Amino acid sequence: MNKTVVPSIATLERHWYVVDAENQCLGRLASEVAQVLRGKNKPTFTPHLDAGDFVIVINADKVKVTGNKAHDKVYRRHSGRPGGMKVETFAALQARIPERIIEKAIKGMLPHNSLGRQLFRKLHVYKGGEHPHGAQQPQPLQLNPAATVK
Repeated sequence: MNKTVVPSIATLERHWYVVDAENQCLGRLASEVAQVLRGKNKPTFTPHLDAGDFVIVINADKVKVTGNKAHDKVYRRHSGRPGGMKVETFAALQARIPERIIEKAIKGMLPHNSLGRQLFRKLHVYKGGEHPHGAQQPQPLQLNPAATVK
């Protein structure tokens, strides 16, 4: 009888990757980072386990979008009170908190349950080119060259 082998948590190896978001297309960058966080790039991928790696995204303020999305794309949040909806465009949010743009894009591509929240904690996004995770010796993650906006 064939049985599916489920890797134990102790045998999983977690690596640290660093991604430079400068001149990268937002959606393509987010989908590749979400796959690495989920562990889909490994042969030991298991849908119900956290088998992914840690990802550091730098230069979040230099991420690009195509077309008119810089002015047309809106981000909504609600305080929970009547009339408490706040609406902000991509350009305004990028000027104020550029990390939140990448975080929202990647979080939407992860599972919407407790596993997704656990995976999201392994994502670290920084506005500039520096990050405080040098001790983890992150390796550069090669993205698809089609993700670059010219």
